[in-house]
Amino acid sequence: MSSFPLRRIRLPVDPFLLLLIGTVALAALLPARGAATGYVDHAVTAAVALLFLLYGARLSPAAVREGLLHWRLQSMVFASTYLLFPLVGLVASLLLRPYLPGDLAIGILFMCLLPSTVQSSIAFTAIARGNVPAALCSASVSNLLGVVLTPLLVSLLLSSAGGGVSMVAFEEIAAQIVAPFIVGQLIRPWVGAWLLRHARITSAVDRGSVLLIVYAAFSAGMVEGIWGQLSPASLALVLAIDLAVLTMVIVTTTLASRWMGFATEDEIAIVFCGSKKSMASGIPMAAILFSGHALGLIVLPIMLFHQAQLFVCAILARRYARRTTAHDIEAGTAMLSTPTAS
Repeated sequence: MSSFPLRRIRLPVDPFLLLLIGTVALAALLPARGAATGYVDHAVTAAVALLFLLYGARLSPAAVREGLLHWRLQSMVFASTYLLFPLVGLVASLLLRPYLPGDLAIGILFMCLLPSTVQSSIAFTAIARGNVPAALCSASVSNLLGVVLTPLLVSLLLSSAGGGVSMVAFEEIAAQIVAPFIVGQLIRPWVGAWLLRHARITSAVDRGSVLLIVYAAFSAGMVEGIWGQLSPASLALVLAIDLAVLTMVIVTTTLASRWMGFATEDEIAIVFCGSKKSMASGIPMAAILFSGHALGLIVLPIMLFHQAQLFVCAILARRYARRTTAHDIEAGTAMLSTPTAS
C-alpha cells in the first residue's frame, strides 16, 4: 500500500492573514500603554519612513513621472475617495440616525470624507504586484488634498461640525513620505540595483509596516476603552455598515476599472487606493472638527473600518498576487528598473 504524501498537504490559510490575526490578538492581550505607546508610535513612524525611502531608492524617476501623468487612473481614485465615498456615507448616516447615537452616525459620514491611507495602500499594491508608482502618487496626493477637502466637506455636509485645518497632516506627509522618498531617489544610483535584486527586503518592510499599523490602531482602541461604550447590537451594526461600504466601493472600483479598460496593475492601484480611509489623518482632524462631541464615538467607525480594510485588502492582495503570471512579474520588474534618460 502506497503511503500518503503528507509533505504535499497545505493549509488553505494565508500566512500573512494569520500574522494579522496574531497581531490583533497581541494588541488585545498586551496593548501598548503609557510610555510604550510612544515607542510604538515611533516604530510606526520609522517603518513608514523606511518604506518610502526604499520605494524612492527602487523606483526610477521615469516611472514616477509616468504615475503622475496617468490622469485617468488618478481621476478614478479621486472620484472614489471624494465623490463615491461621501455620497455613500451621506445616505448611510441619514438612514442610520434613528438606530444609532447621533455622534456615531456623524462618525460614519466623517469616515467617508477622509483621504485615503498612504502606507497600507502602497504596501498592499506592492504585495499584489500592482502599479506602485501610480499608487504612491494617488495616495500621497489624496492625503495632501484631504487636509483641505475633508474639513470643507465636513462643513458642507455636517452643520454641527466646527472649522479649522490642522497642519499636522502636512508635517507628517513631509516627514514620513516626501523627505524619505527624496532621499531614496538621491541614493538610488548606488543602492537601486541591489534592492531590485533583493526584493525580499522591500517585501518584509511592506508587511512589517502593515502589522505595526494594525497593532498600534488596535492598541489605541483597547486603551481608550471605546469598545465598552456601546451595546453589542450598535457595535455590530457599525461594523456591518463599515463592511457594506467597503464592499460596495471595492466592487464599484473593480468593475469600473475593468469597464474602462485599465490594465490589471492599474486596477490594483485604483482598488487599493480608492477603497481606503486614513485613520492616522482622521483622528487628528476629528479632534479639531468635533471638539464639543464624544470623540470616541465619532472615531469608532473609522477605527473599525481601518481594521476591516486591512483584513479584506490583505486577502484581496494575495489573491491578486496569485493571479499574476511570471510574465507579469518580469514586466513589472522591468518597469521599476527603467533607467533614467541621459
